[in-house]
Amino acid sequence: MAGWRGLVAALTPAHCLACAEPVEESACVCASCWQKLKFLDEPVCNVLGTPFAYDPGEGVLSPQALSHPPAWDRARAALVFDDVSKEFVHAFKYGDRAEAGLFMARLMARAGRRLVAEADVILPVPLHWTRLWKRRFNQAAFLAQHIAKAGGKAFEPQALKRLRATPQQVGLDAEARRKNMRKAFAVARPDAVAGKAVLLVDDVRTTGATITACADALKSAGAVRVDVLTFALVNEPFRPHI
Repeated sequence: MAGWRGLVAALTPAHCLACAEPVEESACVCASCWQKLKFLDEPVCNVLGTPFAYDPGEGVLSPQALSHPPAWDRARAALVFDDVSKEFVHAFKYGDRAEAGLFMARLMARAGRRLVAEADVILPVPLHWTRLWKRRFNQAAFLAQHIAKAGGKAFEPQALKRLRATPQQVGLDAEARRKNMRKAFAVARPDAVAGKAVLLVDDVRTTGATITACADALKSAGAVRVDVLTFALVNEPFRPHI
């Protein structure tokens, strides 16, 4: 098997996911592109995962989290959503490039290592069956599965379901997104989440409307905590980005 993998690697040399320059390993980026990534490392708001300009101390909340507490408990993201991180999201989501998804999952596991360690179960934001049929796979489920496997956690892709095929969120402001997502999700398997700490996984968090609707459904079904882990976070959610 090792020989076969070596032959495949020799025939299909690895390239940087961002610029296509040759690299030593697949599903990674070159040193130059790595330096362009805007990581959301600590210090960040413990609830929203948004960055602080200085270190206020562990567990501190941002003014926005204090004035408008979200439905979830804690959120983390690997990168700021910008022109660089968008390339990975689009390559994975629309270009069927699994290696981009593997790269994203690795960065997410790094950014959310505490959330992963403290989770009982990991599950993805679900797609409605009609959109799943068109897209052929749920990118959030791919990410959640790999993060759960790496962290040794239970993976429950069927625990949460999408009730309505909501219109695309692209171009909608925060209020329109909230209305779009209202009562869009339900827990299909209460036994998988009741009394448990749930880690919810998606690719990008914009206004948080989708995550809010999911968190509301999970907590109504008895989840004791709902944390959120995404690959990228939109810092200015009221602009249309994706």
